[in-house]
Amino acid sequence: MTDQSMPFCLYCKSYEGDVRRAAVLKESVDRFNHNGMKFYISIPAADRALFVNRLGTSGVELIDDEEIVRANPRVEPQRYAGWDGRLAQQVIKSEFWRLIPCDSYACVDSDCRFLRDFRTSDFVHPSGHPYTLLDQEKEIQQLGINLGRDKWVYALRDLLHRTKKRFGRIGPDYNFGSVPYIWSRKVWQDLDEKFLAPEGITLWEAVAEIPSEALWYGECLLKYESIPLYPIQPLFRIYHYDWQWQAMRALGETDEKLAKNFLGVDYQSNWYFELDAGTKVRPLTSRLLRWAKRWRVTPKKIS
Repeated sequence: MTDQSMPFCLYCKSYEGDVRRAAVLKESVDRFNHNGMKFYISIPAADRALFVNRLGTSGVELIDDEEIVRANPRVEPQRYAGWDGRLAQQVIKSEFWRLIPCDSYACVDSDCRFLRDFRTSDFVHPSGHPYTLLDQEKEIQQLGINLGRDKWVYALRDLLHRTKKRFGRIGPDYNFGSVPYIWSRKVWQDLDEKFLAPEGITLWEAVAEIPSEALWYGECLLKYESIPLYPIQPLFRIYHYDWQWQAMRALGETDEKLAKNFLGVDYQSNWYFELDAGTKVRPLTSRLLRWAKRWRVTPKKIS
């Protein structure tokens, strides 16, 4: 890092299947970015023309995923060329700091959008250190149990237990947020230099072992105390699954009401498929089946 490192920025990892979502996200950033913080989107180099055409170049800086991968001197990029995109995107998001000189950053997903003004102070403590998302997620686990989604709850708990054990920590299970993640360069450096490098592995192998970059980050922060711990709850309402969204809508939850308590909302693309693009568009029969599963009330159209 150089002296020109900026204190904070906003970042999103995207690709051609999410270009329509990224456009909605950018529109919300353009509207609500009160401090005018720098906004980056990384994409595969092959998707650059598509994103320039759809998003333009004003208010966002596009960078290539491949540049981020190459920024790690311990990584041989060709070794990971055929990796599952769901794992690769976690690594790329976590390695963003290597390419862009930013002390800390908020990492949003393409399926996010802001609902009201946001400021650097929403993400960074007055001391200059970023907040840490820290949550036991009892609310959504209980909702899953209430709705008979026990398998999902047990899978989540297993992931939390395994990560905690990997770091030798005893105590409560913690999840370290959902988007927008708030990440510090110092924590990622400690994970690489103090934990992964001595084992002779990189974040690629780590994420393949435990597929949650946020858990690797959070447990590392607790182990090495890389930055002071200033915990906060998630800043966005995340609809992880359609059954969660259905339950909240039945209670009268709307985007307008969410804006009173959250900075934004995330209709995750694993179930909200209306904004799929390119090769991500599901066959008509699949879309019809997914529509049929939903309740009578449908989410407000966002494009």
